Amino acid sequence: MASPDGASGVGSSPEETELSITLTLRMLMHGKEIGSIIGKKGETVKRIREQSSARITISEGCCPERITTITGSTDAVFRAVSMIAFKLEEDLGAGSEGAAAGRAPVTLRLVIPASQCGSLIGKAGTKIREIRESTGAQVQVAGDLLPNSTERAVTVSGVPDTIIQCVRQICAVILESPPKGATIPYHPGLSLGTILLSANQVRG
Repeated sequence: MASPDGASGVGSSPEETELSITLTLRMLMHGKEIGSIIGKKGETVKRIREQSSARITISEGCCPERITTITGSTDAVFRAVSMIAFKLEEDLGAGSEGAAAGRAPVTLRLVIPASQCGSLIGKAGTKIREIRESTGAQVQVAGDLLPNSTERAVTVSGVPDTIIQCVRQICAVILESPPKGATIPYHPGLSLGTILLSANQVRG
């Protein structure tokens, strides 16, 4: 837990600083991963919400990818990410013959405003290299923006323990460097045709 060390933050009162920081983490997931997280009749996601105290929402839609948003105190968010990573390992790694085949790596794709990706990469890639070396996880920042948005995908792969350490470090960086300018969030499956169609409906 970060202690308020006299620095009351820009534009915030000391009372606000003492409150736990609220963190929102967005992750891009495929259908199979979403199924694993939701569980039968939504039991798994309900259990993760209750045990982590984080608010978890999954975007609606029938496209292959959906956005899972986790909001809460930093501790609650990390607890939820940890439970999600272990659940994915358990479900998606179950296809291999037992655990003898070695633990299959789990991949999480975080969605982060492009204006924060520079801080995450660091000068000449120093920050991202430091995160890779200290956690043992693979981290890739996509070069291109996600369609119709100002966000990029940051892919983190490894065993759950290394992923969780890696997500903690990524969150520390993005909490220190707030996004610049307006962020246009990524919505999976929103093609240009859909946008034009809705724009026409507004005019009509």
